[in-house]
Amino acid sequence: MIGADAIVRCLEAEGVSTVFGYPGVAICPFYNSILESDIRTILIRTEQNAAHAASGVSRLTGKPGVCAVTSGPGATNVITGIATAFADSIPLICITGQVNSELLGSDVFQEADITGAVESFVKYSYLVKNANDIPGIFKEAFHIANTGRRGPVLIDIPIDIQNAPVSRFKYPEEVSLRTYKPTVKGHAVQIKKVIGELEKARRPLICAGGGVLLSGAEESLRNFAEKHRIPVVTTMMGIGIMPSDHPLYYGMVGNNGQPYANRAMMESDLLIMVGARVADRAVNQPDIITKNKVLVHIDVDPAEIGKNAGPTIPLVGDAWHIFEDIKKEDFICNGEEWLRTLNEYRRTMAKKRNPNPAYVDPAKFIARLTEKMEETAVYVADVGQNQIWSCTYAKVKKGKFLTTGGMGTMGYSIPAAMGAKVAAPNRQVVAVCGDGSFQMSMMELATMCQHSVPVKIVILKNNYLGMVRQYQHFTYQDQYSVVDLSGSPDLEKLSAAYGIPFLRLTDMDKCDETIDAFLKDDVSMLLECVIDPMDLV
Repeated sequence: MIGADAIVRCLEAEGVSTVFGYPGVAICPFYNSILESDIRTILIRTEQNAAHAASGVSRLTGKPGVCAVTSGPGATNVITGIATAFADSIPLICITGQVNSELLGSDVFQEADITGAVESFVKYSYLVKNANDIPGIFKEAFHIANTGRRGPVLIDIPIDIQNAPVSRFKYPEEVSLRTYKPTVKGHAVQIKKVIGELEKARRPLICAGGGVLLSGAEESLRNFAEKHRIPVVTTMMGIGIMPSDHPLYYGMVGNNGQPYANRAMMESDLLIMVGARVADRAVNQPDIITKNKVLVHIDVDPAEIGKNAGPTIPLVGDAWHIFEDIKKEDFICNGEEWLRTLNEYRRTMAKKRNPNPAYVDPAKFIARLTEKMEETAVYVADVGQNQIWSCTYAKVKKGKFLTTGGMGTMGYSIPAAMGAKVAAPNRQVVAVCGDGSFQMSMMELATMCQHSVPVKIVILKNNYLGMVRQYQHFTYQDQYSVVDLSGSPDLEKLSAAYGIPFLRLTDMDKCDETIDAFLKDDVSMLLECVIDPMDLV
């Protein structure tokens, strides 16, 4: 056995079924060894998307997705995907090939200090120096990536270490790191304080973030909210915790959130923030969530608690464990009048739109699309205006809503949707992007075809980088700079070049029948929706 064989054995021991990547000489020993395994390899068309696809796997399975790329430009290209996962707390294992150990620091062909380059946005990184260390390193990497606050771990492996003999392979059954002991159980005294405040509160509110989904706590949170009749709002990354039509769900908060959700945040007397960072996109004025209210902040990462807003009751721990402990306690909440107030806000404060009838209305289109999608479908939103329309108007039932909220990386949706489809082949998967973000990942149509990954793609086409154009509209009084997408490809011809069926919708007249045709079979398909270039979120 050589080091490359040991890597494959480690991945098998962790139950990894798919590796996304792009080979080069420095990672070739690994890709040669994996031929002897049942692990599926998928050739991505650019390395950044290998990490995004692995993210899609992780978010469907709850286990770290895996990508493997070569040294130098392969490693540097994957950095954006790693940073995206780090910002959204998605567990990944990123394997990079590296030049021969003896040549490190010599500036040889395709050498890059990747462990140094990613230091600020990985949870941990390794440079493997001995092939016999591989089993222990991989066991630690998977443990670190998928415990505590989850995130990406990078393992950099020089080519000579991949080719070096392994004297004895034994994959550890357990891992114990003296300096890494994340708190999972919430402190009993703090939980008692939370319950005491819930009994006194008249306007309680839960604001749930992506950490709830990462801990698998969505059902526990829903049961808790339903039992005690507590309203729920979410951050962008928390969309899907509550079904969109749930009577206790009041939408997304933040700059682009629902006005009644933001008003609920301001007027609550007890706000429970759980699995959310209190970052600027959800709460751009931290004073709002501390003034005239009790703030409870629940997070598995103690560094997040108090970073942007000082809580009345800090509670460190995993969301699932905390809600499981709280449900054991017997107490009564009194918020029925508050619910009636919020229902009135929801009735009277919904966003108003005045769409141009000559084009597709993206709001109505997304609502109709998601109404017609299967109950357990996976909806993957890209970044830009399409993301905000998706967050506001998508109807999530029992499925998943995926997007990137922390880094806001354009081009995320197509590779993430591919990863989701690979992880859950029996579920319907739809990626929704703008014509700008589509062109950042359209090379992955080849990956979809080569590896038979049937993802459905909606392109909201307005011939602009819409979100930036909208900002320039308000900030620079319609003085547009570098946002015109003239020169974009004919999407019908592009689809034909890849052998993918194509549909075009130019207005709302045939919306329903077009969506029905788009969703009918489990095959890859592109749907171009022509929207008003001047439309605003």
